[in-house]
Order: sequence, then structure tokens, then C-alpha cells
Amino acid sequence: MAFDSDTFTRRLLGEALFYDEEYGVGGTLSLVDPQERKEKYLAAFIPEDDQFVIEEATEWEDYDEADDEIGYALAVDSREHGSYDEVEQITDALLTLAREQGLEPSLTLRYEEDEDE
Repeated sequence: MAFDSDTFTRRLLGEALFYDEEYGVGGTLSLVDPQERKEKYLAAFIPEDDQFVIEEATEWEDYDEADDEIGYALAVDSREHGSYDEVEQITDALLTLAREQGLEPSLTLRYEEDEDE
């Protein structure tokens, strides 16, 4: 069977958006504009809603290249771009956004905050 890069990419995107209820950890995928050096979209699984969500960044932190640790400005505010019931739906949407806008992926792990603190 021939290697299918599209299927490979979709599978990686879907697995990046995991959520582990036992450990309270999940993957957040950012689509980053390499020219503007800032997050454009953020995608994650929201367990409370049992849905995948893509948010479009609307405001960013001040970015100082001299103090750069991650290579781009993080979003500090956003609006919902879309919500999806199935991982295949969100991976299609993410690939479309990335292709149309020339965006690059970045993966971050997020941990639920300890409610006892």
C-alpha cells in the first residue's frame, strides 16, 4: 500500500486533540501564522461539552522577539470559529484552515487546574 500523507496528517491532528479524563490532561493544537508570528486558531476537545472546538484568535500578548521562548505570540482572547462532534470533522476543518492560510501547527498540553487549590 502506498504512503498517504493526507491520511497520516489527519491521524496526527486527531491524536493531538486527545483528552485523558483520568489525568485531566489534553492536547491543544494551535495553527500559527509564520509570517506574523502569532497564533491564529486554537483547537481542543472540551470534555464538559463533549465536543471539539476551534477558536479564532482576536487578541495577542505583546511579543518581544528578544524574550522569545516559543517563536510566536500567544492568543489572549478568541471567538469560536466552529464546534464539531467528531474528530474527523475537526481535522478536516484544521487542514482546510492551514492550507488556505499557510499556517503551521504547534502542540501544547493543557492540564486541568486542581480544584482543591
